[in-house]
Amino acid sequence: MDGILIVNKPKEFTSHDVVAKVKRIYGTKVGHTGTLDPMATGVLPLLLGEGTKLCAYLTDHSKIYEATIKLGIQTDTADSEGKIIKEKQVNLEKLEKNNVQKVLQSFLGKQMQTPPMYSAIKIKGKKLYEYAREGKQIEIPERKIEIHNIELLNIQKEENSITYRVHCSKGTYIRSLCEDIAKKLETIGYMQELNRIKVGEFDLKQSIALQELEQNKENKEFLESKVITLQEFFKNSPSICLEEKKLTLFLNGVQLTKKEQDGLYQIINEQGKWIGIGIIENQLLKRKLII
Repeated sequence: MDGILIVNKPKEFTSHDVVAKVKRIYGTKVGHTGTLDPMATGVLPLLLGEGTKLCAYLTDHSKIYEATIKLGIQTDTADSEGKIIKEKQVNLEKLEKNNVQKVLQSFLGKQMQTPPMYSAIKIKGKKLYEYAREGKQIEIPERKIEIHNIELLNIQKEENSITYRVHCSKGTYIRSLCEDIAKKLETIGYMQELNRIKVGEFDLKQSIALQELEQNKENKEFLESKVITLQEFFKNSPSICLEEKKLTLFLNGVQLTKKEQDGLYQIINEQGKWIGIGIIENQLLKRKLII
């Protein structure tokens, strides 16, 4: 079974846990395009079978999250799983709706962000969280990110927390964003809840719960119906029909002269069968993804 499966990751499951469970259910190789923290829920695109070759097309997508910040408390991991390392008074006047909205809007646009210490970013061949666990301090380089949109969803003054929705670029750490928002509210804070509701074109409406997959693991038709095929994924790309001789050359890695514009193209044979994906660069068509 080849394609993309959109799972609604449950809390307390690692992305690896989800991959392992789906691999057992579908009986094929499974990969993912980016992890979600164990405490986070939401959209986790998985690549099945030959779909694992799609990784390059899915890693640069922007994402939409809904996050809750717990104010007045800081943890070593910047989320609810860490140890409390600091507490600070929260000025409730700073939690007035107009002020919170103003603070959120100040994060719009391109900017530099410092990733959290508890992250999988590698420095000198070692992951940051490994340094953190050893109690070692290390300078963390800033990364370029972009906040496309951010909006306030709720303020819970009695809980010292706010909930917001953010549309951001690849590489944005919501834990760091939560800490930075808290700082602008003149306090401290950590990410209490996180739900990813969209990755690129994939959203929660397309997702399926692990429990539902488990309940239907013997129903092959049901399992197949939840997989986005490679052909469906590339349905909006233009197509090129290759006659038998040229198709053979194409499949053997020979570049074919084509005057179409540069870009990705669906490749079909004379019988209309979908073969895979090719790419045209400088009027040369070469194979990119063949099933």
